[in-house]
Amino acid sequence: MTTPKRIALIHALRHSPPPIEAAFARLWPGQVLMNLLDDSLSADLAREGKLTPRMTERFLTLARYAAGTGADAILFTCSAFGPPIEACARDLAPMPVLKPNEAMIEEAVTKGKRIGLLVTFPGTIPSMTPEFPAGITVVPKVAEGALAALDAGDVATHDRLAAEAARDLADCDAIALGQFSLARAKPLVEQATGKPVLTTPDTAVLKLKRLLGG
Repeated sequence: MTTPKRIALIHALRHSPPPIEAAFARLWPGQVLMNLLDDSLSADLAREGKLTPRMTERFLTLARYAAGTGADAILFTCSAFGPPIEACARDLAPMPVLKPNEAMIEEAVTKGKRIGLLVTFPGTIPSMTPEFPAGITVVPKVAEGALAALDAGDVATHDRLAAEAARDLADCDAIALGQFSLARAKPLVEQATGKPVLTTPDTAVLKLKRLLGG
């Protein structure tokens, strides 16, 4: 019987914990999950329009706190903050510190050269697009209004707007869903496009399981 791993989950949107917890329950149950949420990070990024050194300091503070609780690994679920997460990974090496998208991108590039990137938070596009390797064409698309619907508790409208926006990506080889909160719309996006659809929670959990010997 292997000892459960302690995984720190760090979020910048309040919608992120349920989908990642569901993915753990399905794919790697029995681990000790710890949620840290600062939903002012996404609001501050939206207001300031760019990542700042102060944001990186805030990420380092959260990551060091999580490491201090005895975490075996840290998974960030906020895809608009690639560079601050990379700073945390350098700071805490060799502890596994995963960006939310890295496992999904690794899988997406096995599906073809043209990958649709569907997001509900526009700040994700400039942060996440450079994470794809050279030679991959990323076609970004914002599902306008979907995040506002989710904020208002209208999950059906969120999922419908995501599927409608995804139709513009039907000429891609695969579609990557850029927010953890978008994972719930996967079935509708698959229906709308007929393409392989990848979600961040499932691929991230499977990568952590691999890294930690689960």
